[in-house]
Amino acid sequence: MPSSKTLIAFSLCLSASGWALAAEPLLTPQQLAALLPQAQASATVRVIDIRDPKSFAENHIPGAVNAPYGQWRGPATNPGELPDHAKLVALLQSLGLKADSHAVVVSNGKDATDFGAMARVYWTLKSLGLKELSIVNGGMQAWNAAKLPLSTQPVKVAPSSYAPTFDATWLSTRQDVQQSLKLSNAVLVDSRPDAFYQGKTQAPAAKLAGTLPGAVQLDFNQWFEPKTALFVDTAKAKQIAAQIQVPEGQGAVAFCNTGHWAATDWFGLSEVAGIPNVKLYAGSMVDWTQQPDFPQLQNAPGRGEQLLRSTKQWWERKFN
Repeated sequence: MPSSKTLIAFSLCLSASGWALAAEPLLTPQQLAALLPQAQASATVRVIDIRDPKSFAENHIPGAVNAPYGQWRGPATNPGELPDHAKLVALLQSLGLKADSHAVVVSNGKDATDFGAMARVYWTLKSLGLKELSIVNGGMQAWNAAKLPLSTQPVKVAPSSYAPTFDATWLSTRQDVQQSLKLSNAVLVDSRPDAFYQGKTQAPAAKLAGTLPGAVQLDFNQWFEPKTALFVDTAKAKQIAAQIQVPEGQGAVAFCNTGHWAATDWFGLSEVAGIPNVKLYAGSMVDWTQQPDFPQLQNAPGRGEQLLRSTKQWWERKFN
């Protein structure tokens, strides 16, 4: 058994060679609080608060910077679409982020859907090259419940010159999904609740209800402790992930309506349960149904029922 001196020397060697251990994907508020002195002293830790500006101004974690979730999303016609790459790079630079930054994402933490916003931003940052990434488990609600310090002071950071390229390792495009359907080389994972998966309802911007052909369901709500917005621990996450059987040599693609709920499935499968080769179909069903001739959906409603739904949606948009 190695001595304590040997272990310390080995740890120092790893740090000196750039092999520092990666950040935990989930941090408790207490764990983040312990990092704040380091964040204020060296700016290596950057807390990114993705709430709206008003909520941020009322109170936030000391030293946090504000980057509302809408800045990380696409247009109303296709919210899951990635923003222009140049805009994303400019956003990262304005937050003072660098390749070696430890970015910690926090939102309201009010429910499971709100967690999806943190997961989507985490996924975006990872795709833009950041390796040290975490989410505050429970968000600001958990931070406040722990009675940890708050600030109302505006935060100014020096912009960085970080100019990453986008790493598509964790992205699946419409074309990728089309190819997966042809080759049967990926498990398509529908992250939505029953009503969407079964074709009983649809997102307003989607042109048809139903799910991708052959998709299996993994409702994003399963990742949370009952009646809370707290993500489950690693052991429970692996139990949930075991519901998805990925054949050897294949991967998994999580999708939903706009790549929001699916970001939670991606996070749980990839980052917490440690399943390799998990991708996010960022545009999801809204993007899929906007192509001219998309393949027949599974669980799609009949023509008459779909016409009634379309008429109802038009009426609600026009008169509500």
